[in-house]
Amino acid sequence: MTLTRHPHGCLLLFPRPVWESHREKIAAWPMSARVWQRIFLGSASDVEMDSAGRILISPELRKAAGLSRDVMLLGMGSHFEVWDAVKLQENEAEAIAAGMPEALQDFSF
Repeated sequence: MTLTRHPHGCLLLFPRPVWESHREKIAAWPMSARVWQRIFLGSASDVEMDSAGRILISPELRKAAGLSRDVMLLGMGSHFEVWDAVKLQENEAEAIAAGMPEALQDFSF
């Protein structure tokens, strides 16, 4: 699996084949996106799961995402997001307070 930073303050965890596809696209971005390439590609780290299904997150990535004791793992379809639990709760509260984005106004289950 591959773990990298996201500018929203979380980490992204990809199965290696999914990451390889994203990595190729990111590497092809123009020079004007170099800072974003550094965020995604420069922070990428290959990780292995242990027999208990755990991964070891480097101190640099833990600091970048502000991970403390309580961590949340969110399935996002093709990848996972790794959040500090308090930061995720604050992020969701802000989003709910801001209201549903116009692009989702007609969405329903």
